Amino acid sequence: MLTSSSVLLWTVILLLAVYFAAVTWVGKKGRAHSQSMSGFATARGKVSPWLVGASFATSYASANLFIGVPGLAYEHGTAVLWYTLGCFGVSWVGLLLFAKTFWRYGKKFGHVSTLPEWLGKRYNSKALQAIVSLLILFNVYYIVGQNVGLATIFETVIGIPYFWGIIIGVAITILYIGLGGAFAQIITDGIQGILMAITSVFIVVSFFWTIGGGWNVFGVLTDRLNSIDPNLTAAIADGGPYNSALAIMAVQFLLFSFVLMPHLLNKVLSIEKEEDLAPFTLSAGLVLCIISTLMVLGGLAARVLFPSLQSADAAIPTYVIEAFPSVIAAIMIVGIISAILSSTDSLYLGITTSIGNDLYRVVAPLLTSRKMSTQELDNNSLKVAKGSLIVVGLLSLYFSLERPESLAFLIQFSFSAIISGIIAPITLGYFWNRANHYGAIAAVVTGASLYVTFTSLNLIGNIFIAMFFSAAAAFVIMGIVSVLTAKAKEEKLVLEKSS
Repeated sequence: MLTSSSVLLWTVILLLAVYFAAVTWVGKKGRAHSQSMSGFATARGKVSPWLVGASFATSYASANLFIGVPGLAYEHGTAVLWYTLGCFGVSWVGLLLFAKTFWRYGKKFGHVSTLPEWLGKRYNSKALQAIVSLLILFNVYYIVGQNVGLATIFETVIGIPYFWGIIIGVAITILYIGLGGAFAQIITDGIQGILMAITSVFIVVSFFWTIGGGWNVFGVLTDRLNSIDPNLTAAIADGGPYNSALAIMAVQFLLFSFVLMPHLLNKVLSIEKEEDLAPFTLSAGLVLCIISTLMVLGGLAARVLFPSLQSADAAIPTYVIEAFPSVIAAIMIVGIISAILSSTDSLYLGITTSIGNDLYRVVAPLLTSRKMSTQELDNNSLKVAKGSLIVVGLLSLYFSLERPESLAFLIQFSFSAIISGIIAPITLGYFWNRANHYGAIAAVVTGASLYVTFTSLNLIGNIFIAMFFSAAAAFVIMGIVSVLTAKAKEEKLVLEKSS
C-alpha cells in the first residue's frame, strides 16, 4: 500500500461498495431493454444523446489516459502531450467526420447493431462480417490492460493483492453488463464520466500547492522538469514512442482513426434520430476535452515530486494520495477506478455482442440442416452473447495474471491491430463506389497481419509508425483488389436523411 491512512482506506472501500451497488442496480434496471440482440447491443433510443456522448468519451479514455499515458509522461516528459492533444482535437474531428455518414448507412441498412454487421451489409458479405468479428477479439488484450490498471489501483491504495484485484474487477463488470447490456453500460459510463471530469480538474488545481509558483505554476513545472533532464521538456523526446516527427504524425493518424474502434462506433448506433447526433457529438467533445488533457499533467507533476518510483504506471495513484486529504483522495481514487471500468464494460459489450450477433448468427445457419426462424436465431444469438461474457472474462483474467511492463503499450497494441484492419473498408466504403467485399476482406487481413508482423518481429520498433504503414498497405491492397474484381455495374448507396 502507498499509505497506511485508515481514513483513506475505509473511505475508498465505502465509496466502492456504494458504487458497485449502484452500477449493479442500474444493470438490473436495464434488463428490460436487453431482451433482444439489438437491445442488448445498442439500447437504441433508450438513453439521452447527451449521456450517450459522455459514455463515448469515458469509453475512449480508459486506463490508458488515466494510468498508462500519465505513466509515459512520467518517463518521457512533455513530448507525450502530442498524444493527449490529439485525443480531444484530432479524435473529435474524426468523430465529426465519421459519425453522421456511419449513422445514415446504419439506418439505411435497417438499424444494424455492431460494426462488423455494418461492414457485412455495406459490402453484402457475411464472410467479411465474421472475419471482422474475429479481429475484434484483439480487444481481449485491451481488456487485459484495463484489468491490470484496476488491479494496480487496488494493490497500491487498498492493499488488495494483484490477483484478487483482477478477479473483483472482472466479476463486477460481467455482472452488470450481463444484466443490463448496452443500457447499463451507457448509464454507468455517464456517471463515471462525471467522476472522471471532477478528478481531472482536481489534479490540475492541486498544482498550486504541490508545484507552487502561483499563476506561473506551469512555468515552474517546466523548469523543474528541465532541471531533472532537459529531454523531459523537449518537443520531440530522444527516447520512447514520440522520438521523431514521423512518430508524432503517426500518433495523430492513430488518434484520428481511433474513433472507428467497434466499442466506440457502437455508441453512434445507439442514437435513434439524426438530429440527436448534434448533442451526442457536442457532449462527447466537451467531456473528452476535460478528461484527456488534464490527467496526463499529473504524470509530469509526479516526476517532479516523486522522481524514483519503481513503476511509472503508479505515478497518478501516488500523486493523488500524497497531494490531497484522505477523503478527497478517496473520491479521486474511485474516479480513477470508474475511468478504468468505463472502457472495460464497453469492451466486454463490444466483444460479446460481436460473438453473438456477427459470428454465431452468421455461422450457425450454415452448421445446421434445420431452418431456424428469425426469432429463434435472435434469441440464440443473445444467449451466446451473454454466455460468452464468462468466457471472455476468464480469458482476460488469465492473460492479466502476468503484469505487463507498460500498460499504455499493451492497450495501444490491441487497438492498433484492429484499426489497421478496419480503417480502409470503412473509409473507402463511404467514398468509393467500386469498393467491394473482395477488397475489404483483403484489406482487413493485410492490415491486421502486417501490424502483428511488424510489432512481434520488431521490424518496426515504434508501434504508431507500424500502424501507419500497416493501414496504408491495407488501403493500397483494397484499392487494387477492388479494381481487379469489380463488376461492370456497381450499386451506388445513396445517403438520404432518414426521418
